[in-house]
Amino acid sequence: MLDKTTFNRLSKRLESFRDEMIELQTRLCAIPAIAPESGGQGEAQKAEFLESYLRTNGFQDITLIKAPDPQAPQGYRPNILAYYRGRSSQKTIWIMTHLDVVPPGELSLWRGDPFKAWVEKGRIYGRGVEDNQQDMVASIFAVKALMAENLKPTYDIGIALVADEETGSRKGIEYVLNNTEVFRKDDLIIVPDAGNEKGTMIEVAEKSILWLKIKTLGKQAHGSTPEKGVNSFKAASFLIAELQKLYRIFNKKDRLFSPPISTFEPTKKEANVPNINTIPGEDIFYMDCRILPAYQVEKVEKSIDQIAKSIEKKFKVKIETEIIQKAPAAPPTSTRAQVVQALKKAVRDVYHKEARAMGIGGGTVAALFRRAGFSAACWSKLDETAHMPNEYCLIDNMVGDAKVFAHVFLQD
Repeated sequence: MLDKTTFNRLSKRLESFRDEMIELQTRLCAIPAIAPESGGQGEAQKAEFLESYLRTNGFQDITLIKAPDPQAPQGYRPNILAYYRGRSSQKTIWIMTHLDVVPPGELSLWRGDPFKAWVEKGRIYGRGVEDNQQDMVASIFAVKALMAENLKPTYDIGIALVADEETGSRKGIEYVLNNTEVFRKDDLIIVPDAGNEKGTMIEVAEKSILWLKIKTLGKQAHGSTPEKGVNSFKAASFLIAELQKLYRIFNKKDRLFSPPISTFEPTKKEANVPNINTIPGEDIFYMDCRILPAYQVEKVEKSIDQIAKSIEKKFKVKIETEIIQKAPAAPPTSTRAQVVQALKKAVRDVYHKEARAMGIGGGTVAALFRRAGFSAACWSKLDETAHMPNEYCLIDNMVGDAKVFAHVFLQD
């Protein structure tokens, strides 16, 4: 059991590291690690810097796992595993963060250089400082605090710094899972890549994702003679209205999620004809469906197909449906899992808040662990500025999250 005196020592030590944590953030921000698919050079330079940093700071058994990638200048994407050994190697407590960042976007929207971090009113600004360097730095310094206080954790601690999270994880944690056996069923796996402003959300489950492109084909005609054409836009509009029946067909509720229902929303709309006085012969819109794990995605697809057929018959159009993304929900992590309970205790002691296990509508990289049979929980205290211009990290969150991780490391 972690006693109060020990925890206070750790907290003070981490507070003393505040300036060093800011410095590491600044150095990391200066190394753009953008995926080749997004116009960057990959993560190799950043990984080289971090590997050296970890070795210099006492981490053990550091391994570089190279996922082949011909698009990257170095020919690979780097994944780093590093340990701080505990009294027992029966299990490992893992913190997994990602090396890559997204492009800065429109530079005119930034108040400074996205890759030259600046500090202002308790915040660090720069691309990647929150997503995902806040908790990368926090995890490293949580271990450094244990080392500085000569504290040996009960179990091994593992720090995983992976590539490719922003563009699919195939060359990141998915490659590591498929090509190594470092993770074990009893391990505690924390992925600090989702959270909320209060630090009270422990993400343990996700909805299935189904994105559809729906094309309606009719017959183009002059706007003054609609009887000579088949209005694809009109038929598609009726289809959108009919698809709202999905809310009634798949109407179960699950209070683990917010909102606690499956959602079926039309989103993107492509332009059809450029002028007002033409009946469009083709119309394209998109659907974003977030489906509770209680339902199979295929059943939703079948219902959409049936609704589309009824519109085809009524309006004499042809409807083509294309799957843009289909990601069935991974098995959820149990709300009673050890990693969830450990995080609850740590959040209570550090932030004086009661965290609870929740599901989300989006997808996280933790799903890859869950599909592989591992319990994983997403947690961090975030202002959620990821991917925005002027992305920032609250320095108090970075230090506080390090305290949470250190607390978890020392629990029995």
